[in-house]
Amino acid sequence: MNIPEWMKPAAWGGVIGAIAITIIGFSSDWVVTSATAQEMAQQKKETAIIAALTPVCVANFKALPQQQETMALASLEEERTYQRGNYVEEQGWATFPGKEKPHDDVADACARELMKLAEK
Repeated sequence: MNIPEWMKPAAWGGVIGAIAITIIGFSSDWVVTSATAQEMAQQKKETAIIAALTPVCVANFKALPQQQETMALASLEEERTYQRGNYVEEQGWATFPGKEKPHDDVADACARELMKLAEK
């Protein structure tokens, strides 16, 4: 069986094109591995949890009497930026029913939201 002469460049073009598409696809996230997909899903899940629970944390803060709320905001403002999440955790605003420990990321997000309230 004789292979036509035009077939050789076409085959090389196909091989080179497949390699190029693979490299471009993986490097630009057009194609992802299952591990990468699971990692991306986990990140989105964490983001969704934080977004859903932050308003609950803020509501826990707002449940305080007005005088305590004002004092707590003043105390929060005095804290260093990186310690504000710890302050929210200590106050128990980021500890949710059925949980023993506060959620660190929610506490940080809640502290940022409370600082926005302080600016108003």
